[in-house]
Amino acid sequence: MNPGGFWARLAANILDSLIIGVPLSIISYLLFGDWEETPITSIGNLLYSLIVPVLWYGFTVGKKILGIRIAKMDGSKVGFGTMLLRVLVAGLVYALTLGIGVIVSAFMVGIRQDKRAIHDFIAGTYVTYDPPEYK
Repeated sequence: MNPGGFWARLAANILDSLIIGVPLSIISYLLFGDWEETPITSIGNLLYSLIVPVLWYGFTVGKKILGIRIAKMDGSKVGFGTMLLRVLVAGLVYALTLGIGVIVSAFMVGIRQDKRAIHDFIAGTYVTYDPPEYK
């Protein structure tokens, strides 16, 4: 499986926030005059999280830099349905548990042999260092 662990996943998320989130925030500020969460940042981040991994073989910009990617359990490319489960359904679970699910997921990635979090189990995915099979 060659799973990506806690620190690589955290670093990829931080890079994504800097590379994608900061420009979205600047655009939002220029349009709305506010640094707070706006439709531009919310929708932009959601679309980025859903679409980029589907089009780019499980990579986001941050994951690509660190050499990790999201894959289905059989190693194949993730699809839109998989990413909907991973992002939206898991986000709902995390919200309903008032963030406790996020903490549990962090421990799961840090402790489990397969490094899978709650959102990985929901979507049937894992994060790996293995390169994709381009087809």
